Amino acid sequence: MARRRPDESDVRIRPARSTRPRSKDRPSHTDSVSAKVLTVDRGRTLCRLDSGVLVSAMKARELGKNSVVVGDVVNLVGDVSGQPGSLARIVMVQPRRNSLSRTIDDAGAFEKTIAANIDQMLIVAACANPEPRHGFIDRCLAVAYDQGIAPIIVMTKRDLADPSEFLKSYDALAVTNFAIQRDGDLSALQSILAGKDSVLIGHSGVGKSTLVNALTGGNVRATGDVNDATGRGRHTSSSAIALDIPNDSGTIIDTPGVRSFGLEHIDRNRVISSFSELADAISSCPKNCSHDEEKCGLNDYVLQHPESQQRVQGLRRLLNTTSQPIT
Repeated sequence: MARRRPDESDVRIRPARSTRPRSKDRPSHTDSVSAKVLTVDRGRTLCRLDSGVLVSAMKARELGKNSVVVGDVVNLVGDVSGQPGSLARIVMVQPRRNSLSRTIDDAGAFEKTIAANIDQMLIVAACANPEPRHGFIDRCLAVAYDQGIAPIIVMTKRDLADPSEFLKSYDALAVTNFAIQRDGDLSALQSILAGKDSVLIGHSGVGKSTLVNALTGGNVRATGDVNDATGRGRHTSSSAIALDIPNDSGTIIDTPGVRSFGLEHIDRNRVISSFSELADAISSCPKNCSHDEEKCGLNDYVLQHPESQQRVQGLRRLLNTTSQPIT
């Protein structure tokens, strides 16, 4: 009997990797350790263990892109010795207390989270060069109220102009504010930062990096000037980073300068809830009230409590800000 010649049916073809059934068993990572994220840069994350050891880590693939930001508390496995060349792996991001986010455009196309687990937001603006803008500060305030973050306005370059008139519009909101200048006394500001995790946000060129260097006592951030042609600052910080204030006086998170701040992701009801003394008046508003119309319950409240008029106007300005195009 003649021997049969082999053909393709005799060749065993290994199934593609994607067709193999995946095991439902996943590692429990019971040996993971907790750490706080200090900075995220090009796929590498610098974390600090509770013991103070600094560890370089990368994200587990299943966490997805942009899943870890400065201020996050994460769980690490692998080499957490912190030795040069060592690399750990982030396997879980613990639930966030709050977060600082901005919408890249007001169509809601992309929401970018900048930092997480924040106690205070330092909204940094210059008294002059570049000129301060109410629109940007109002947007930052809306984000702060939405996330339960205490807002603080810091006006830099006080030696160039007096910010008193500009700041009057925030008196009714009872927002803490400071006016400072280069090489000036920062003791009052430092006292309010003590023991807190604070984030700095502001346009490029307003002096954020200079302020960070003054608060941390070193030249940890590059500084730049304002472009004479455009009146805007040049970007000097490319990524967010958490830095310690000396003498255990808290942590500040410096963020890259922003040119726009979309608010598509803001929950207006959370902004309103920050004005607790107006809750009863707002409860009498008609359904879907914009809080700036003829039948709004706040109108009667102002008639009965004329001393609250500026406060109500402040709330309405913030609510209108959340529905305006990016400026």
